[in-house]
Amino acid sequence: MARVKKRRLMGEINVVPYIDVMLVLLIIFMITAPLLTQGVEVELPKAAAEPLDPALTRDNEPLILALDAEGRLYLNVGDDEERARPPAEIKRLASAVLRRKPDTPVLVKADKRVAYGQVIMAMVLLQQAGAAKIGFLTDPADVDAALEEVAGAG
Repeated sequence: MARVKKRRLMGEINVVPYIDVMLVLLIIFMITAPLLTQGVEVELPKAAAEPLDPALTRDNEPLILALDAEGRLYLNVGDDEERARPPAEIKRLASAVLRRKPDTPVLVKADKRVAYGQVIMAMVLLQQAGAAKIGFLTDPADVDAALEEVAGAG
């Protein structure tokens, strides 16, 4: 009589295919993650801009970067707020404020005649200084009059 040898069941999972899938997913995430974090995070004002919440600014005076019509930069830090400052000094001062108080609101106040590119460069300075969110300051205006002005300019 021939003996039939019983095969023992294998209780292991072959993980090699799972490792391959995980490596492919890792590569995909490594490539796409930097693409998702580029750009400046901005909270744009609505058409009918609402005033700042007083509770937000009561304890934290906002950091305001102003751009005049010629594109000069001003920061509301220190004794000499009326003096135009170079970009390196703006970055240094804003970084110091944001390191001391990371939850400080950061706002940009730009003249409407300033080129869009200059506003973006100012926002990049603030982002490099450590600002996570940047808002815009606007004057309260009649929305219909502002729309007519924009339509007339175009």
